[in-house]
Amino acid sequence: MALVELRNVSKIYHVGDEEIRALDNVTLDIHGGEFISIIGPSGSGKSTLMHILGCLDSPTHGTIELDGTMIHHATPVQLAGIRNRKIGFVFQFFNLLPKLNVLQNVELPMVYSGVSAKERRLRALEALKMVTLENRAKHRPLQLSGGQQQRVAIARALVNNPKIVFADEPTGNLDSHTGEAILDLFRKLSEEGRTIALVTHDPEIAAVTPRRIEIRDGKVALQVDPKLAGLDRAPVAAEAPPPANPAA
Repeated sequence: MALVELRNVSKIYHVGDEEIRALDNVTLDIHGGEFISIIGPSGSGKSTLMHILGCLDSPTHGTIELDGTMIHHATPVQLAGIRNRKIGFVFQFFNLLPKLNVLQNVELPMVYSGVSAKERRLRALEALKMVTLENRAKHRPLQLSGGQQQRVAIARALVNNPKIVFADEPTGNLDSHTGEAILDLFRKLSEEGRTIALVTHDPEIAAVTPRRIEIRDGKVALQVDPKLAGLDRAPVAAEAPPPANPAA
């Protein structure tokens, strides 16, 4: 069974008399331990798909199963609980609270989970070790570089040991060198068995993941399966010449 199963999922908005299908009959599976990208231009529906996969929104039609739980009819309160227990988020602009230090920012998801203060501290420090920032635990976010702030955001996303992490344009606010370091960190986390979905408009970023899901006009336009990765870019072999005619 897949970790996430979407079946015939649509998200429809009405603006006056106009019907807008942000997602149109999407069927999709994500398996545990996968490292995937969801790619598409602005307005393609990729952000709507992430919001539904991440329990930030509910579909108009269709079914969604996450880790064995049917969530398409969940209430906002139920969705909030599922997000806290099973999903981690990393955003382009980090979304760290400037008045809290690094350790306190990483602890936040556990505050909402009711974890004791002692356990929060231990788990937050362990998450910071994963991203090699334990020596910055007492710093405020604005005392860190952009790359360091994003690593703090990744630690915060991991601290509740989620089933899946969604990274929405995670390198969009970073220089190219720092962005590559963040992508390397996601690769490392994937190799450790984490399930990670990058959401991006950039083909170069999407190319780092073994599986790519392209969204256009609210539909899945293309999928590159891990076993076929790279074949879409492989050159076409030259046609072999005909055998020589022995009678010539």
